Amino acid sequence: MKTATSKSKPIFWRDARLPHVELRKVADGRKVCYAPHTHTQWSMGAITGGKSTFQYRDDHYRVQAGDLVLMNPEWVHTCNPIDNQPWAYLMLYVDTTWLTDLRFRAGLLPEPWWQDISTAVISDPAWFERYCQLAECLLEPGHELLEKQSKLVEFLSDLMHELASQPVATAPKTPEILADLARYLDDHATDDVSLDTLCELSGFSPGHLIRAFKQHFGLTPHAYLVNRRVQLGRHELKNGSAIAEAALNAGFADQPHFQRVFKRLMAATPNQYRRASADHKVQTARREQ
Repeated sequence: MKTATSKSKPIFWRDARLPHVELRKVADGRKVCYAPHTHTQWSMGAITGGKSTFQYRDDHYRVQAGDLVLMNPEWVHTCNPIDNQPWAYLMLYVDTTWLTDLRFRAGLLPEPWWQDISTAVISDPAWFERYCQLAECLLEPGHELLEKQSKLVEFLSDLMHELASQPVATAPKTPEILADLARYLDDHATDDVSLDTLCELSGFSPGHLIRAFKQHFGLTPHAYLVNRRVQLGRHELKNGSAIAEAALNAGFADQPHFQRVFKRLMAATPNQYRRASADHKVQTARREQ
């Protein structure tokens, strides 16, 4: 019998043969609370039970079982329980480059460059059912690789065609100075970056720099840097690195700091995330025996 504690632990699914997609399943999300964060991937979630809040940039939604939520890469968001009420969800993470290529080859993009999607919430039983069927297929070890690949491509191709009729998302143009600062933080995510350096690069005063950066990106420069480090650590764990090694390679001073920050942004411990890779290797070995 599953305990309440085991139900609250997230399940991460990954398969090295499908490196462009990842799935997360949470059966009881009452203890799953996120700080504002972003992903480098395009993300799509399904609320499979209860209700939750969904903050997406400056917009706020209340979503419930049967709703799908969509998140563009690098758009700040959070999804959290309401008054400690039970809720459950599935979350699909899709590599942005791979999805861009899929859209471009389907004639949905004029150039092979990512274009944000304006739709944030879909409340359609047919799409919800298809999403859940895809998630079930991916999670089931007995399903063949070709079946998983086919269901994934069919679902995303059909969805991208459906969403292509919606207005194109128009994000405010990033001022060049802020874009340069973001690139600097990307390139120096593992370094000990100082506010003085950022002020010298931009010519802004400390207060103005922090306000302007947060107003545009939804995160302060420090929060942006920490978010980048978590994504680097996530990549390390996904590739099988030990937690201590992942922490250092991602720019954290020590493993405990990495664990605290990772859990705050990912609503899971590094060990819970890392175990998905080990579990898949065991399942693959069993199938090959």
